[in-house]
Amino acid sequence: MTRQFFGTDGIRGTVGQSPITADFVLKLAHAVGRVLKRTEARPTVLIGKDTRISGYMLESALESGFNSAGVDVVLLGPLPTPGVAYLTRAQRASLGVVISASHNPFDDNGIKFFSAQGTKLPDVWEMDVETTLMAAPVWVNSANLGRSRRLDDAAGRYIEFCKSTFANNLTLKGLRIVVDAANGAAYNIAPKVFHELGAEVISIGCAPDGLNINKGVGATHPEALIAAVKTHRADFGVALDGDADRLQVVDPNGRLFNGDELLYLMVDDRLRRNEPVPGVVGTLMTNMAVEVAIKARGVQFVRAKVGDRYVLEELEKNQWLLGGEGSGHLLALDKHTTGDGLISALQVLQTSVRSGRSLADLLSDVTLFPQTLVNVRLQPGQDWKASVNLEAETRAVEAELGQAGRVLIRASGTEPLLRVMVEARDGAQAEACAQRIARTISG
Repeated sequence: MTRQFFGTDGIRGTVGQSPITADFVLKLAHAVGRVLKRTEARPTVLIGKDTRISGYMLESALESGFNSAGVDVVLLGPLPTPGVAYLTRAQRASLGVVISASHNPFDDNGIKFFSAQGTKLPDVWEMDVETTLMAAPVWVNSANLGRSRRLDDAAGRYIEFCKSTFANNLTLKGLRIVVDAANGAAYNIAPKVFHELGAEVISIGCAPDGLNINKGVGATHPEALIAAVKTHRADFGVALDGDADRLQVVDPNGRLFNGDELLYLMVDDRLRRNEPVPGVVGTLMTNMAVEVAIKARGVQFVRAKVGDRYVLEELEKNQWLLGGEGSGHLLALDKHTTGDGLISALQVLQTSVRSGRSLADLLSDVTLFPQTLVNVRLQPGQDWKASVNLEAETRAVEAELGQAGRVLIRASGTEPLLRVMVEARDGAQAEACAQRIARTISG
């Protein structure tokens, strides 16, 4: 049985279109509440959100749905996704709920869930929810309805948690840092974290109006951060996405470091301190150069499917701590149970502060292989897996690249797109090969 509503990261779509409508979200919360009540008499859920205008509507629908099933609700207000995960665990709640479409534009939104331990929930749980959604609702009587309250100091608690992951003997004093919160969930949190650790902070993307989340700023539009770092002659630039679980970093020269490079820096820092790093998890998209560099340090490296939930599954299976994606989702499981853009930024910054070296210097032995990614829009009902032409062209490209490159073709989990990635030591070759494959899909 396949999932109808859940994608790779919760349920996501355009607001006002199925399934991101108030009536569906109410039914979803009711179904989730019923699933929770199978193992707990009086569950409590936390609800956080990013800054999209639709968050008000969806928050109300979730609250009503949970209350109707006899579930208590604690409203957190705007808070990064990893902040909800942390507070779910710290508050001993039954479930954490995030209203966010992450890096998508404002007219999208979504719902994702965290377990009582602050981790992503397994596919089997999502299937259970979808099955319950298909059944008739079971409204509790008035005496057993859930209650709601607001946790007024949610942001402050999360700020202190983030700061606790930065080495006690280090400081950010003397550093000027540009912080770009994408006009999203961390707009009132990220600048405070770096300021309270001693940095001089210049904020951009910290003035949300409900419509400007991820608009020309944030981790998906790093050009704004690069320009600000140069203008203010900053030592670092840190960009988050709309829900602050994704990270990009810029150095004083305007060089942008992606998640693959930042993951290597986190590994390097621990190895320099003689901390054990038995293995690291990347994804099918992780740059080959980083894999080669990590293995050269005597550390195992494995690839998971694309998506931080799959990186987490692989880390837990191997009992390892470090993993991530090139998009900037990074995991350090001895710091947090889920990917956290702020905590990852602190891990990267303390690497530079502790060593007294620039990020570029620390990465001098790692030269990324050029990657070309082409997104091809799929037509309704298009079965790309059955395409003989696509299979033949892919095999021809793989034969041409040999051991000096690779091909990855995968469907997007959130949009009707097929993502074609070609990686090679020669950038022009990667571009030409990716376009050849893409033409067999769109043509």
